[in-house]
Amino acid sequence: MSTIRVANCSGFFGDRLSAAREMVDDGPIDVLTGDWLAELTMGVLAKQRARDPEAGYAPTFLVQLEQVLGTCLERGIRIVSNAGGLNPAGCARAVEQITERLGLESRVACVTGDDATGLLRQRRGEGWPAPHLDTGAPLEAEPLVANAYLGCWGIVEALDAGADVVITGRVSDASVVVGPAAWRFGWARDDWDALAGAVAAGHVIECGAQATGGNFSFFQEVPGLERCGFPIAELAADGSAVITKHPGTGGAVTVETVTAQLLYEIDGPLYASPDVVARFDTLTLEQEAADRVRISATRGEPTPEQVKVGAIFSGGWRNAVTFGLTGLDLPAKAALAEETVWSAIEGGRAAFDDVDVRLIRGDRPDPGIVHEASALLDLAVATADRALADRFSRAAVETVLAGYPGLYLTAPPGRATEIAVFWPTLLPAADFPQEVTLEGRSWTVAPQPSGRRAEEGLSVSETQAPTSTSAPTDEGATVRVPLGAVIGARSGDKGGNATLGVWARTDEGFAWLERYLTAERIKELVPEAAACEIRPWALPNLRSLGFTLVRFLGRGVAANLKLDAQAKGLGEYLRAKHVDAPAALVAAPTRKVNP
Repeated sequence: MSTIRVANCSGFFGDRLSAAREMVDDGPIDVLTGDWLAELTMGVLAKQRARDPEAGYAPTFLVQLEQVLGTCLERGIRIVSNAGGLNPAGCARAVEQITERLGLESRVACVTGDDATGLLRQRRGEGWPAPHLDTGAPLEAEPLVANAYLGCWGIVEALDAGADVVITGRVSDASVVVGPAAWRFGWARDDWDALAGAVAAGHVIECGAQATGGNFSFFQEVPGLERCGFPIAELAADGSAVITKHPGTGGAVTVETVTAQLLYEIDGPLYASPDVVARFDTLTLEQEAADRVRISATRGEPTPEQVKVGAIFSGGWRNAVTFGLTGLDLPAKAALAEETVWSAIEGGRAAFDDVDVRLIRGDRPDPGIVHEASALLDLAVATADRALADRFSRAAVETVLAGYPGLYLTAPPGRATEIAVFWPTLLPAADFPQEVTLEGRSWTVAPQPSGRRAEEGLSVSETQAPTSTSAPTDEGATVRVPLGAVIGARSGDKGGNATLGVWARTDEGFAWLERYLTAERIKELVPEAAACEIRPWALPNLRSLGFTLVRFLGRGVAANLKLDAQAKGLGEYLRAKHVDAPAALVAAPTRKVNP
């Protein structure tokens, strides 16, 4: 076959449960896959496994699988999933039980080797500090679990051996797409360019409907957004791919929706995976037809000798409560609520390790309805003392009849929840051979070759933005507008860092953008980032700039008390900022989503 059609049915642990059924029923596909493992999810699975040793995988995958397994076996559709999480063998057994219950016959393979918990503890015991990937700080806590981000070759060998369903533990997000392509086309382990193209395609479809119009800056231009179709990558033997979706489904696949997803949660032009270093600064995008975008010319380089290892450790306890405020004197009411809560706790606010307070106002003078007189006061705390975190809830409840007029809580305060902190570090890839198990037989997969020495790594200098190639020009009259009038943005989290990618809609817009939006300007427009190291980079081939805001999210998503703990709204916040932009850019006509 000239192409292999890999369909995504999950971008995260809680994605649309009907997506697998839709992808199988609505058009032809060869492989059904998806991504269930975010950094936050690994912490959730660790808690589940601590309560039940048989748990630790994504049960939502099994819900989707039961709906489509019979059809997939009948049509020869292979299923590849990283939903095995911390217990891929347990997930594989559950798949076999579903197969038996449905009266079917299937060959279920399990790919393991990513569990780094024992090795991490051993190396730390030998004096290795497990330095943090961004800060270099030593790991002080004892990890609950640790997993290496592994590659595609275990998947390839499982498919080669005839597996109908392949369940993996922690592999890189794109590897569940790269594996089926490498299997179908017989790629060698050093077919760097083909592998890099598949990584680019995998990165685009890994987050589900984000490639088909979901979370898209110009969402009002996208039809059927209320029910986005999920994406498909049609991969060719040279690693190029067409990103598309089933006909008649909602959303759109355009150069811009694909650009937005390519920018999502990356840290520069060199996108390192266990399979290849894909150079996103070389790839090109072309709108072939409606809902069909071709990715081509992606160059690849040998992968580093080290792999990322994500350790999870307990970071204490968190709790939160939200007060409703109505009517007059809202700042004074908020201040009283805060003072009353702290006064009920020995040591007050200072007793907690971290506190976040936010007053969110939706009130207006002379309100027409009650919501126009309302605001919310949100208090969040973190501490190593679980009893203290639970006491916070009680302190809030005690204020209900003894506080400001009109006091109510938006929900009953609950018990404290444990914080799972994600800690990225590096270990030699050779320490993590993958093992494939299929029908009672197990074998070890040969390691991926590397031409990049471990000490070389991926230096920051390789990912920084180049000096602008556009000569300064007289841009003429300017107009004060939201930055989003001329750019799109996509943001997210990577450990404790926030990633921010922006793109211009025209060549003229990019020529202005790369001069205007510097790291220093980001700090002006986003005051919350003033103390952060900001790593800038550029993808001129996509009319795009990117910025990594180091430690913007503190210790990471689960430990972050901010309202937007994953920086999902950071890009839209930036677009809402008013700037002086060239009037000619603002006056440019809006382009149609599908030409």
